[in-house]
Amino acid sequence: MENNYIVPQLIFAALLLFACKQAPKNQFEVKLSYTNANKLAEANPGFPGTGAVWVYLEEIVYGKDQAPVIVDSAKLSGSTGNIELTGREAKEGIYELVFGQNALALPLINDVQEISIQADLSKKSDFYTVTGSDASKQLEELLDNVGRKNNEIERSFNRLDSLKKANAEDSLLLSANAEKDKSISQLNDYLKNFMQSTNNATLAFLSLSWASRSFSPEQLATALKNLKVKFPGNPLLAEIEKNNKAQQQATQSAGGDSWVGKSVPDLSLPDVNGKKVSISSFRGKYLLIDFWASWCGPCRMENPNVVEAYKTFKGKNFTILGVSLDKDKDAWKKAISQDHLTWTHISDLKYWNSQAVETFGFQGIPFNVLVDPSGKVIAQELRGNDLENKLKEVLD
Repeated sequence: MENNYIVPQLIFAALLLFACKQAPKNQFEVKLSYTNANKLAEANPGFPGTGAVWVYLEEIVYGKDQAPVIVDSAKLSGSTGNIELTGREAKEGIYELVFGQNALALPLINDVQEISIQADLSKKSDFYTVTGSDASKQLEELLDNVGRKNNEIERSFNRLDSLKKANAEDSLLLSANAEKDKSISQLNDYLKNFMQSTNNATLAFLSLSWASRSFSPEQLATALKNLKVKFPGNPLLAEIEKNNKAQQQATQSAGGDSWVGKSVPDLSLPDVNGKKVSISSFRGKYLLIDFWASWCGPCRMENPNVVEAYKTFKGKNFTILGVSLDKDKDAWKKAISQDHLTWTHISDLKYWNSQAVETFGFQGIPFNVLVDPSGKVIAQELRGNDLENKLKEVLD
């Protein structure tokens, strides 16, 4: 089983906040036995001094913009040794043990007061074993399975893209599209079964985070409802429900749950070169206004569908305007390049304080609206095949 895992933003958050704090009375201990620390330093230049290696115990904090908090740290002494780190046990949650400048990381759940780890720091994968914590072992398996299934989805998207570029026969395209849908369905089935089988609320919450990428709104609402029954009073699930209710109330106070049939409001923001671009400048074309961000996992997963729609319909009086909730310009530009988003993009780089959020009133991304040449919104929240089908309806 590989430990170089693929995870959502909840786990992959960058080390932005160094807030070492004293742990409260109720603590848990992480006992680490390590080998080959000198090889980790040699493989990752930039360590301070003569190559000293530090290990950090980080608490992953739930929230839109919460960076991990370092609750303990220690310097590895020699190539082989043993150290202990102390974590907080006020509530069960997700932690990471990070070696060096994020050279290696392993996830943990503090379901017990003592967790033992053996790590070979000369390896990039399969470098550790955990004992004492059943939840941490399940987390390792969950990460491995979801990572492999995400890779299968990516391969299916790439195969479909290659066939479209080669102008392949319809039968091959249909087969590739069916393969793509099957790979997504397999991930959804796995996550659904995992949520039903796990007895750990933290693991259930993490699997629900993944499910938000690929579940339909109805599937996600059902999963949340079932988990609330299974884990009554869980604070993370309660927070999700609170956010959902706030979104519904905001929609109702805005006078409805849809932009369809209304004139699209104008919005003018800088493009990647700093030049102001307005929605009104696209009048006369069918325009998909796509709200997303580089840090948004569900957005990045949906991007291949948007790319395919653009390639198919860009010659039929159709274009796309990407509106990003990014806050880092370099990350925004890098995601545009990586995901092959070759249309116009704008952002004021203000995250959830963006003028786009205030103007359109959405509470989550990805979000989109389709505008006709007269400036009227004719559809919204188009995902996957729904986007392609709607564009065929109005453009073919």
